[in-house]
Amino acid sequence: MTDRAPSFGLLLFPDVTQLDLTGPYEVLARVPGAQVHLLWKTLDPVRSDTGLTILPTTTLAEAPPFDLILVPGGGGINALLTDDEVLGFLEERASRTRFLAGICTGSLALGAAGLLDGKRAATHWASRNFLAAYGATPVAERVVVDGTLFTGGGVTAGIDVALRIVGNLFGVDSAKLVQLAIEYDPQPPFDAGSPDRAGERLTADLLARMRPMLDARVAAVASGAVALQRRRSQRTG
Repeated sequence: MTDRAPSFGLLLFPDVTQLDLTGPYEVLARVPGAQVHLLWKTLDPVRSDTGLTILPTTTLAEAPPFDLILVPGGGGINALLTDDEVLGFLEERASRTRFLAGICTGSLALGAAGLLDGKRAATHWASRNFLAAYGATPVAERVVVDGTLFTGGGVTAGIDVALRIVGNLFGVDSAKLVQLAIEYDPQPPFDAGSPDRAGERLTADLLARMRPMLDARVAAVASGAVALQRRRSQRTG
């Protein structure tokens, strides 16, 4: 860490899954002196995929230096996979940001920015197979750490990822204090938080409901991979 206050940048975009964003936000904002920025192209209100409206605090163009850039997931991630402004921001900032994090399908955006090559990475179980399109090794774990890259599984894993980052930056006791402060002591009423535990019937039911989004993601990931190769060819050509 530097002498300045810790600074965290969390990407905000239309149709984000708000808990992917607000779970880590709650953890990171409790670090003493921390500055947590919600980043988007403008300061206009942004609607999540379930209708919650969130206000950005900083534009991409005016973003300060960060110790961490975190990308949440959601249905809106499909559009980001070919968004040159967002991907360019992530790629340019990656080399001068201490840590990168992808929560849920936010990991795919890091991949589309060319930041997952040769890396082990996690994402939501229903989108895990897409990671390979960006040169990553998919890992079926809740939190995956590969060097300075932190990635997490679906939605609620963002809290775990953020706690791991706080522990890495400020020590385990600091992370434990945050965990205690938010009483993060999960005791889920049902043992159905993964396909293995939920069973084939429930998993198939959910996949059927997700099918339109997943079909669209197939095309979005393919387009993102092609766009990534094009950008790389332009730089080397």
